[in-house]
Amino acid sequence: MKGIFPRYIATFSLIILTSFLILASIVSVSIDEYASDAHQNDVTLIAEITASLLESECAPVPGDPLSDIVNEKRASLLGILSAVASHRENTGFLLADEDGHILLHYGIAGKIAVQMPNRYLTDIKDSGVYIENGTLAGVLSQAHIICAAPIMDLTGERIGAIFACSPTTEEDALVSVLNKSIFLSNLWIMLAVIIAVYFITERFLTPIREMTRAAKSFAAGHFETRVTVTGHDEIADFALTFNQMADSLAQSEKLRSTFLANVSHDLRTPMTTIAGFIDGILSGAIPPEKHDYYLGVVSDEIHRLSRLVSQLLDISRMETGVQKFTPTDFDVCEIARLILISFESKIDAKRLEVELDCEEDVMNIHADRDATHQIIYNLVENAVKFSREGGVLRIAIRTAKRGQYEIEVYNEGQGISKEDLPYVFDRFYKTDKSRGLDKVGVGLGLYIVKTMLNATGESIRAESEEGKYCSFIFTAKRAD
Repeated sequence: MKGIFPRYIATFSLIILTSFLILASIVSVSIDEYASDAHQNDVTLIAEITASLLESECAPVPGDPLSDIVNEKRASLLGILSAVASHRENTGFLLADEDGHILLHYGIAGKIAVQMPNRYLTDIKDSGVYIENGTLAGVLSQAHIICAAPIMDLTGERIGAIFACSPTTEEDALVSVLNKSIFLSNLWIMLAVIIAVYFITERFLTPIREMTRAAKSFAAGHFETRVTVTGHDEIADFALTFNQMADSLAQSEKLRSTFLANVSHDLRTPMTTIAGFIDGILSGAIPPEKHDYYLGVVSDEIHRLSRLVSQLLDISRMETGVQKFTPTDFDVCEIARLILISFESKIDAKRLEVELDCEEDVMNIHADRDATHQIIYNLVENAVKFSREGGVLRIAIRTAKRGQYEIEVYNEGQGISKEDLPYVFDRFYKTDKSRGLDKVGVGLGLYIVKTMLNATGESIRAESEEGKYCSFIFTAKRAD
């Protein structure tokens, strides 16, 4: 059984069958015992009543054998037995003397022996009554509930016994009908279970089958497949999570394709430039007086390649945990001032209005100095790059809750769209897909920033309104 449905059916069927067998056994035994006890009590009462009637009819005189009395009054005795038997259907009687000889019988089908073991009479003498579910040691041809009562003479001496016999067919029939009812109920319930399990299993398996097909589609490189989400249970949550995973995979594949395109472009362009200028110098196509200029261009392109490789190596070290951060206490305002000074030429080129807003002159934080410098540098670099000409560039450092500072890098410019905002910290993601403003980046700067902050237990968020402004705010631990 390879499928889930056959396994469910087999499991539930086994559980139900076992439960019903146990139930049938318990109910059958209980009802059989109850019916047998009730039947036995009836037969015992009949035996005692019959014994009293026979004693009254016979009025046996001490010393008279019971066999003589029976021979003399057979007709009247049979009349008494017939009258009693009419009140209890299928009840028969055996009248025996002290020696176990059966003197009279009535209403018993089948062959009857003429002698019974004396032990039955002895038991009656000892206990006053005898009860058995059997055949009286073969006296009867089939099993009966047998109850015996003694026959006494006028002096109180026992001279024989009357045995009331009732077949057990009623109990057997009752148990048979009960077992049949339980069996039919079991069949109907199993049928209902099979139908219910089928629909329940289909409810579970349909999204799983869709996920299986989608996973195979993902393996083939197609990430557009999604699973239909119905309901609000765990399966629906699973399907929803699966679709979210599919969205993430699709986004990752898109980022990977973009990254390959960007890296290929960023590697090919400077390498082509370098090769072209070197070949021109070597071949003499570029005159000697221009060698210094073109060698400067080659140097810039080599540094550009170096920055790209360094970024990739930094990411690799951070993701593998190789790069360690050493926190120290230092003035973050001073770091911000130095970084703004380093961008002076680019700021002047765009005529940006620069603001450094610190709540205090000195605001010490406890963090890795180099990492903090790189974080602010990357954010300022992006801010300058995407600022509109004449716009505002601001670094604000203010006190936050829980012993932290918030450091904000704000710029006025094209901003980030609502569609792009959730992905700005993803690896290789570029909002400037046309490379109109960002001609050299590959979408690693913000990813490096977030990775560094996460590694040190801090956080960063982005706020933006497209066409107006963009703001990046990260936290830093205040120094004690």
